[in-house]
Amino acid sequence: MDTVAADTAVGAAREAHPNQFALLRQRRFAPFFWTQFAGAANDNLFKFAFTVMVTYQLQVAWMPPAMAGLVIGALFILPYLLFSATSGQLADKFDKRSLILFVKWLEIGIMLLATWGFFTADVVVLLACTFLMGLHSTLFGPVKFAYLPQHLDERELTGGNGMVEMGTFVAILLGQVAGGLVVAVPAIGPQAVGFCCVALALIGRLVAHAIPASPASAPDLRINWNPVSETWRNLKLAHGNIVVFRSLLGISWMWFFGAVFLSQFPSFAKEVLHGDAQVASLLLVVFSIGIGAGSLLCEVLSRRHVEIGLVPLGAIGMTVFAVDLYFASGALPPSAGLTLGQFVGVAAHWRVMADLALLSLFAGLYSVPMYALIQLRAEPTHRARIIAANNILNALFMIGSSVIAGALLKAGCTIPQIFLLVGIANALVAGYIFLLVPEYLIRFVAWVATHLVYRFRVRGEEQIPVSGPALLACNHVSFVDAVLLMAASPRPIYFVMDHRIFRLPVLGTLFRLAKAIPIAPQKEDPAVYEAAFERAAQVLRAGDLLAIFPEGGITRDGQLQPFKGGIMKVLERARAEGVQPPVIPMALTDLWGSFFSRVEEGNAMVRPFRRGMFNRVGLNVGAPVAAGQVQPQVLQQRVAALLAG
Repeated sequence: MDTVAADTAVGAAREAHPNQFALLRQRRFAPFFWTQFAGAANDNLFKFAFTVMVTYQLQVAWMPPAMAGLVIGALFILPYLLFSATSGQLADKFDKRSLILFVKWLEIGIMLLATWGFFTADVVVLLACTFLMGLHSTLFGPVKFAYLPQHLDERELTGGNGMVEMGTFVAILLGQVAGGLVVAVPAIGPQAVGFCCVALALIGRLVAHAIPASPASAPDLRINWNPVSETWRNLKLAHGNIVVFRSLLGISWMWFFGAVFLSQFPSFAKEVLHGDAQVASLLLVVFSIGIGAGSLLCEVLSRRHVEIGLVPLGAIGMTVFAVDLYFASGALPPSAGLTLGQFVGVAAHWRVMADLALLSLFAGLYSVPMYALIQLRAEPTHRARIIAANNILNALFMIGSSVIAGALLKAGCTIPQIFLLVGIANALVAGYIFLLVPEYLIRFVAWVATHLVYRFRVRGEEQIPVSGPALLACNHVSFVDAVLLMAASPRPIYFVMDHRIFRLPVLGTLFRLAKAIPIAPQKEDPAVYEAAFERAAQVLRAGDLLAIFPEGGITRDGQLQPFKGGIMKVLERARAEGVQPPVIPMALTDLWGSFFSRVEEGNAMVRPFRRGMFNRVGLNVGAPVAAGQVQPQVLQQRVAALLAG
């Protein structure tokens, strides 16, 4: 019952903080958010100002202007490959607040050195600072993403990640804009950049002081200082949880996808859109706003759960708008060099900007749930090392994107053609990942059903435990009851279902992908009957959620049918395995008479619009019942009360 009390407290906290923006008023999140915001802004202010300086203001014989951006970008990414594994260990071993404070002191030192480099126009010193700022970000990355699940509950994790993702891209945008403006100030530009960098580092350190303590998750961990062997060990550690590992690959692909677009914006603006440097900056602004909007939208669309059903939706949008960007670019009228005002005055250019905005918005929908899933599913004792493995893969994929984009350009591909190829590749990669991890596809179907087919409302969802085994007992009204329960739960559910439903063309495939457990009457098929109860006990022993429909079949008259004794047999098998899971009563409401339910005058799934569109349906979740107190009649009374209320 301790778990029940904890879940009740989580529900109360959720009601007290109704959305992700409320986190900015809380000490557990606000200082951390503004610390990472200042750090991301400083990274990009420094990098962009330095790039502009060596491109336009200095003559460096051994680094031509065309190579400056590539060299600076490569030096910044290199520490991710070299030191991510070590930083992941440090984040698991030590208090995260202490590490954040250390990283901010390091940032101050680097920026003081960079200021000297700006004053003396010493490119070598500034290149060294670029590498050190990459190291600073490498150390901060695992701490950042391991901090969130330590201070946010499951229902806040998507919103928290959305805020961080939005904040990061806004900080990148503001940092680059500020860097370009400040470094261009006549006579004192580079020196002013140095002072701004130091000021931002000091602000970040002052704000970080308010971050609450975050105890180490693995204080006894022995540090392996060999980056090569530890990198390999981290990747193997991540591979131990196949859903998490494939989610890491999915996030890394998103960075590959995004890096292709971001790296080509200057050339795209000049060669395809015929715009000046301000047009290239506009593309960056539109892309950043799109990512931020998509990241914030995740919480609204997920009902404050970790909703990985948004990932396929994001992948579809990324492909659709990347492909449309190719066609929009090919339809542009020829023109001479355009200023920003002239560019936005052409109607055809608005389609290009809309494609970029929507493409990046869907990228936000794609990435945020994946980050939240990794944080939720990774073991706390090595969560930071999993994040470190993610950073390593991200760096490799970003480097790969540069190599492949360069090879395509050398082979004669135009920039719009590269966007088209990446969009098509995104569809193939996403499809492959979703086949490997069907949970994404299943949750997507559940999300569509509860947003586009039904208007679905859940009451008492805080009663569904976010960890540990539990048995869900629900009335059976339609052929999509299991889909609706999936949508209501933050965790995967294993269903015990009538074996005949697996014969249905679409639903049968869906439930097989969901690893539903078929059950047949004992007289009809004793082997399937026994195997179902054995598998059900294994699910509960593994600490997962199991759902059963105690009526034994879909109602034919819309009324609650007598509960059968199968639920008692499940509990007996679980007890024999040493598990006594709580039983959560549930009641689906207003489904009777809809397309997927039977009706008195006929079968299910006839006359699709017999109740119109977007039917209001609901799920009422009751308080858990201890396993020792469960009886079919008692449970039926609980479900009946939920139906009435």
